Amino acid sequence: MDGMALLTITVLSVFVGFEVVSKVSSTLHTPLMSGANAIHGIILVGAIIVAGQASDGWTLTLALLAVLLATMNLVGGFVVTDRMLEMFRGRKGAGR
Repeated sequence: MDGMALLTITVLSVFVGFEVVSKVSSTLHTPLMSGANAIHGIILVGAIIVAGQASDGWTLTLALLAVLLATMNLVGGFVVTDRMLEMFRGRKGAGR
């Protein structure tokens, strides 16, 4: 694949990911967070594939930036999910 095709795949992945996540209403955001984490994982795999196919420095730089941002997004999603689940566990020792 040439650099333009890889860049096109990256841009389309970002656009589709943004559209999917932005269409979720705020009421459904909490229950769907784990599903969003799966989508972020797929985006991360795509970014790694693009980085592995990069032939010039510019494409590799953009692909590695995509890997970094997708990793931060994935880890942040799991941190937020863990904090939300902690809220549902309740307080220890309260009324028991």
